[in-house]
Formats: sequence, structure tokens, C-alpha cells
Amino acid sequence: MSFWQQILGKTGGWRHGSRWGLRLILLAILAYLLLMVSLSFYWSLEPAAFDVGRSTETQEKALDNKRVTGVASTSSLIGVASTLLDKPGGYLSNDLSLPGAWLDNQPNWEHGVLVQVRDFTKAMRDAFSRSQSQSSEDQALRTADARFNTDRHRWIFPAAEGEYRQGIQQLSDYLNRLTDPQQPGAQFYARADNLRYWLGTVESRLGSLSQRLSASVGKMQLNTDLAGEIAARQSTPVPAKQLIQTPWREIDNVFYEARGSSWALLQLLRGVEIDFNGVLKKKNARVSLQQIVRELEGTQRPVHSPMILNGNGFGPMANHSLIMASYISRAHAGLIDLRELLAQG
Repeated sequence: MSFWQQILGKTGGWRHGSRWGLRLILLAILAYLLLMVSLSFYWSLEPAAFDVGRSTETQEKALDNKRVTGVASTSSLIGVASTLLDKPGGYLSNDLSLPGAWLDNQPNWEHGVLVQVRDFTKAMRDAFSRSQSQSSEDQALRTADARFNTDRHRWIFPAAEGEYRQGIQQLSDYLNRLTDPQQPGAQFYARADNLRYWLGTVESRLGSLSQRLSASVGKMQLNTDLAGEIAARQSTPVPAKQLIQTPWREIDNVFYEARGSSWALLQLLRGVEIDFNGVLKKKNARVSLQQIVRELEGTQRPVHSPMILNGNGFGPMANHSLIMASYISRAHAGLIDLRELLAQG
């Protein structure tokens, strides 16, 4: 065999081997992409609702089945915050790696949940755990409030998950002291004025979500900011009417934020119904709260579409944002009625 024949033989073998190597690389890339897509679908699954009654079962048994006021609400808050961190894929809002980095629906769902966790924790710190405005606040709830207000996008020094986990630990500490008769310092006051305080915040949140969802279809809106009071003033002038429309790239973000917020609110209202049972019965308002829960349950119906559709009004295509807005608007109206009932003597 000549020198050139030997060289060509070796080259042919190298080319044959390189083709197999290239195939292996392509197969590895394909397998990786398939794995990422599969994880994306799994991580995008929304958690199911949990049973508030079961979440309080351990504490009730420890006290001879005597229900302790505040256990249901606190356990609901702990359950919501824990689900935020422990659902499929964990906490995704600060992920820098795949597939979390390319998912946006779940981070917006998490944002909706986190807003409700922050609002309820603040209500517990400022109202539920205090007998009057000049009473001392619970230190565990104070710390939990600070931890939950960590930037949700923070991924290091400290990471958001670690701060939220510490917030849950502080809530658990408060719950343990709440169920311990030897530690009367931890209290939960189920009063109508305390409940109205939190419901006022929820009312504002749902009103904002309803407006943002409805703005998926652009509409001209009159300025009613100063309506009802002649002497009212505002900082800078605004047009008498203006076009309100959510940018098309943010429509699905608002939808999933509303869906997450409604999911968390559902769990919290079920806990509140247990702890404020006496107040609701006295005001004959329990059915009003249950109707709000029923409306919010409609927001959790499965979405049978690969994407959030944004049809125009009465057009042939569905508009998922307007459907979500209709449920939230009815819940918002129910909250207004409930707060008025609680304000009555």
C-alpha cells in the first residue's frame, strides 16, 4: 500500500468516526431539549387547592379538639406560602437556568400568590394579632412581614426562596405559641373591624386586577378620579378621557397573576371563614363570604387552550381575560357588600 493510500484510508476512517460523533452530539442535544420541554410542561402545572380543615387537624387534636381562634387562618397562610416554594419546579421567579428561565406564566402566577401572602401577613401583624392600635406587635409576625417583602427576583445574597422560607418559619413559631396555653402573648383577635381591614386591601387588589384584565381590549375611559367631591384636587392634570389598553405582550402575564392571586385568596378566605365564624353568623354575612368563594372558584377552571386568547368583545374568538375579569368583578362586588355588612351594628 502506497503512502497516499495509507493517508486516505486514515482520513476516511476519521470522517466515518466524526459522522458518528456528530450524530451522538445531535442526539444529546435533542434529548436535552426534549427533557427541558417535558419539565416545562410539568413545572407549569398549577397546584390544587388544599383542605384548610386538614391543615388544622394536628393543632386541634393537641388541644382536645377545641378549636383555637386563628389556627385556621394562620395554617392557611403557611400552606399558601409553602405551596409557593414546594410546588412542581419549586420557586421559578428568580430562575436563571433552563427551563425556568424561559417560563413566564408560572412566575406571574407566583407574583399573584405572593401579593396575597404579603397582604395577609401584614394584616396579621397590624390587626389580627393586636387588641388595639397601641398594643405591641408580635415580633415573629414582624419578621415574617419583612421576609416576605424581599424582592421576588432576588436569586443570591440573599435568595428570595431562603427569605420566604424564614418567613414561613416565623409564622410557624407564631402558630405554635398561639396553640400553647402557657404563652398568652400570642393572640388572634377575630373581630369585625379586623376582618374589614384585610378585606379592604383585598377589595383594592381585585379592583385593580379586574381593570387590568378588562383592558385586554382597548377602551376609551372617562376620568372619574375626582367624581363626587367638588373640592377634590390631584397633583397633575390628566385628560378627560383616555385609551386604556394592556400591551399585547403582557395580556397572559396579567391573566396568570390574577389566577395566582385568586388561588391564594381562595385558601385564605376558607381559613377566615372558620376563625370568624361567630362574627359572620352575628352579621348574617357567612353566605356572602361563601358566594365570594364560589366566584373565585370559577377563576380556577382549567384552561383548554395552548395560549391565552384575546378575542375582541363579541367577536368569534374567546377572550380569556374578559372571562377572568367577570369572575373577579363579581367577587369584588361581593367584597364591597360583605364589608358593608360587617360595618353594621
